Amino acid sequence: MNADSRQCRRPLPADQVDLVVEVFRMLADATRVQILWALANREMSVNDLATHVSKAPPSVSQHLAKLRMARLVRTRREGTSVFYSLDNDHVRQLVTDAVFNAEHAGPGIPGHHRDAAELAMLHSDDPVRTSAAERRA
Repeated sequence: MNADSRQCRRPLPADQVDLVVEVFRMLADATRVQILWALANREMSVNDLATHVSKAPPSVSQHLAKLRMARLVRTRREGTSVFYSLDNDHVRQLVTDAVFNAEHAGPGIPGHHRDAAELAMLHSDDPVRTSAAERRA
């Protein structure tokens, strides 16, 4: 994505402001943020998402319906299965930037600044290796 940083800085029309506010309202829920982050690089079914975010499928379905109405996610049907994905690259960039910004607010080196070996250690099931990697951060 190649957004122009030299964009016009005119005031936004009220209807466009309302749409932006709605997008941020959708991001103001922890479950929806987890869902969007899970969809950042792949499509998933409701049941897969429910497992991933540790929520009941009906709850995840309700969140997905809101995200779909806000045009943040889209669906693809394959037989009787429905798969969800982010609606476009702008949504992906918005979610990624929000997560990366939050990582900078925490202690240590943000995850997106780590190399592959450090990330592998952080995501390891071995608590000794994980804590050693965190101490180096």
